[in-house]
Amino acid sequence: MTELIRVVGGAIVDSLAEPAMLLVARRSAPESLAGMWEFPGGKVEPGEDAETALVRELLEELGVEVRLGNELPAPDANGWPLNERAAMRVWFAEVTRGEPRPLEDHDQLRWLPLADPAAVLGLPWIPADFPIVRALLDTVSVPAGGGRT
Repeated sequence: MTELIRVVGGAIVDSLAEPAMLLVARRSAPESLAGMWEFPGGKVEPGEDAETALVRELLEELGVEVRLGNELPAPDANGWPLNERAAMRVWFAEVTRGEPRPLEDHDQLRWLPLADPAAVLGLPWIPADFPIVRALLDTVSVPAGGGRT
């Protein structure tokens, strides 16, 4: 049996404490995914933990340093299924240094208002990311003060 490919993605928000905007990235490659939107991130390298991989990937792809917040709960311990060979774990992240730029695999970045789910869901997302987007919107729409930290 082939080992599952571990992928990480960043749900980059303007503020971990009170997220109002979400940064999304439009793929430029491969051709089959070009023009579709996704959470920036990438593969976890051998010997690397998922959080370290995400911080590295966001620096490589967007030129930013981030602080990671909570992981977006997935339906499976391996993460969100991308296909039969790969699963992605997604963390909320906040930029701590740098201005996001599309450096690798993307040709455009866009900040979207989380208060407008239609604007977020209206983009042509990579199909595997769409359920993650819906879960993220459900998570951030929970009224503030509803839980304790």
